[in-house]
Parts: sequence; structure tokens; C-alpha cells
Amino acid sequence: MNSAALLRLIILVACAHGLVHIYEQSLPSIEQNIAAEFYGDDVSAGKAMTGMMSNSWRFTWGMGALVAGWLVDRFGGRRMLAIYLFGCSAMCGVLVICQSPAALFAVMLLMGAFASIYHPAGLALLSHHTRPDNRPRALGLHGVLGSVGIGAAPLIAWLTLKLGGNWRSYYVVLAIPGILLGCYFAWTSYRDGEGQQQRAETPVAIEDAQARWGSFFLLALVSALQGFIYSAILSFLPRFLSTGDDGSLLFSLLQRCGLVDAQHHIDGRFLASLVLWCGCLGQYLAGRLAQPRILERQMAFVFLGIVPFLLWMAIAEGTNRIIAAALFATIHFMHQPIYSSLIAKYSPPHRRSLCYGFSFAMGLGVGSFGASFNGFSPSDTVTYSTLAGIAIAAGTLTILLASLNATPPATEAK
Repeated sequence: MNSAALLRLIILVACAHGLVHIYEQSLPSIEQNIAAEFYGDDVSAGKAMTGMMSNSWRFTWGMGALVAGWLVDRFGGRRMLAIYLFGCSAMCGVLVICQSPAALFAVMLLMGAFASIYHPAGLALLSHHTRPDNRPRALGLHGVLGSVGIGAAPLIAWLTLKLGGNWRSYYVVLAIPGILLGCYFAWTSYRDGEGQQQRAETPVAIEDAQARWGSFFLLALVSALQGFIYSAILSFLPRFLSTGDDGSLLFSLLQRCGLVDAQHHIDGRFLASLVLWCGCLGQYLAGRLAQPRILERQMAFVFLGIVPFLLWMAIAEGTNRIIAAALFATIHFMHQPIYSSLIAKYSPPHRRSLCYGFSFAMGLGVGSFGASFNGFSPSDTVTYSTLAGIAIAAGTLTILLASLNATPPATEAK
């Protein structure tokens, strides 16, 4: 594949990546509206319900990736990407007619299952068409689009509600890009005859490095800890950022921009977009700075680097929450291109999709219980202090991973 074709592939797959994170963040962006519709002024019960609902979406998103990885190896990445996009779009349409929490739970489970296809399909497709020297940069660009999607979800929700819509019309808006992008991947899969020669497909650069299963499973454990942190924070980030007047200059600026309501509360949706887009910077920097021989040490730096900001989030009030969360997002999202490169480093090419599927089952499936943890947590102090401790554990395990891979095998691709 020439450089122009590779860039086109990266951009299109990255767009599908951005969309899966829009779907991921769709519920957190409007969970307060859903809670208010079904539980009224009972804030605790509403938060607990939406926390479990987010947990259900994320659980099938993660655990389904294991089956999706096997299907991608069998039927091809483009075909499976089309199924993911059409499936999520269909579930967005069904959400419009849901009238009970039970129906919402069922649709969220199904949407998460369709979304679970993306990561083993998209990442395996990229890893098979890149080399160890250009893979971190490709995954960095891929990650930037993912962070754009994460930040776009609450912004789209904010705009939809500002224009007079409700949470159901928000899902109508989200269905449209999935249908369009799904048509493209379905067409290219049919055009290229994907699936008929999937087993015979030869990547641009096949790495002959032996699989390092011990390191891979340790990395998967780290992923579960990271996923718990990720799920706990992102499931309620707009709620966390919806604060009252603290008399600061930043609050006055937000008030002048029309982001403060009549009760002097900040609209956390818009701020969540700004905070999450800080992750784009982290993704870009990681893609530029990642080095194949020191990936483990770089990931340890990321996990230990978020600890101070998690502790700050545990005690922050008012607009300090915005600053602490933005710094957390910038550092935290640096781990993604590094982590995805490590999976490719430890896994054999012919099992790459399955390995991505297993790793995301750990990170997004097992880690999904962070959403329920936050939903039932008695206070933000308890929530973010606990998450800081988990980040320390993840950083410690990553240091161990670095020591196990201090001397790369001679067969590793240079």
C-alpha cells in the first residue's frame, strides 16, 4: 500500500474511531436528562440508575470485543466495521421510542455489543498496514480522531438541547453519520472481495517476533485498571463539571459566554467537550514521542502522571474542577497509542485481531464497572481518591512490564 492509500485508510478508520467514542459518550452527555425524566428530583437514585446503564453499555462494548476479534480474523476488518456502524445507527433509532428504563437498558446492551466490533477491527486493520517505526504515529493520528469524538458527543448534546431538542432527538442526529460511513465500508469490502481471501491477506510488513504472552496478559491486567478509571470518570464528567458560582474570573468569563444558567450553574456538557479535547493534545504528543524500545516506560509515566490530577479532582470545587479535569485528560489519553503499539509488539500477526479483542474485553468490559462504582459512590472525594490509588497500581505493574522487556528479543522487527 502506497503512502497516499495508507493515509486515506488511517483517516477513514480514524473517523470510525471518532464515531464509536461519540456513541460511547452519548449516554454520559444526556444522562442527567434521562435521570430527571424517570426519577425526577431523586438525584441519588437517578445517578445510580444511569451509572448502571452506562456500565451495561460499556460491559458489552468490552466483552463483545473478544468475539469481534475472532470474527474480524475470519471475515475482514472493513466488513465488520460496516456491521458496527449500521448496528449502532439502528440502536440510536430504537432509543427514540424507548419509554422505560428497562427498554433503555436493553438497547444500551445491544448498542455496546455493536460498538465492541470497532477496536479489534479498526486497530488490527491499521496494525497490519503499518510497521513498528510508523505505527505509533499512525495510532497517534487515529487516537486524536478518537479524542475528537469523545469531546464531540457532549458538544452535540449541548447544541441539540440549545436548539430545542431533547435527548431522543439527540440520538436521531447520531444515527446519520453512522449510516453514511457504514455504506462506505460496506462498499469497499464488496469491491475488494474482503473475507474471501482474508486468511491469505499479506500485510505490508510481517513481524517475525515471537509472541510474548506473559507480557501481553500483564498488559491486559493493566488495561482493566485503566479501563476502570476511564469508565468511572467519563460516565459522569458533565455532571462533575456542572458547578455553581465560585466567584472566580473563569466563572465570570463562562457567564459572559452564556454557559451559566439562571440558577448560576455551569452547563457541564460544553465544558466536558473542552476538557476531553485536551486529550487530542495528549494523543498527538504520544504519537510523536513514542519509541518502540521504551514504550513500557512511557506508559508507566502516563499512569503515574495522572495521580496528582486525580487527587486534585477529589478535592477541587468550582472552576478548579475544570482545570484539574483538563490536565488529567491531557496526560491520561497519552496512553492510547502507546498501549495499542504494545499489543502489536507482544502479539503474533495472525492473532492480532483476537489479541486486540481480548485486551479491550479487559479494559472496556472488566473496566466498565467503574461506571457503577462512581454511580453509587457517596462523594467525589471517595471516588477520585480511590481512582488515584488504582492509577498507582497500574503504574507499578507497568514498571514491572518494562523490566520484563528491558532486553527485546533479537527477532523483533527493527
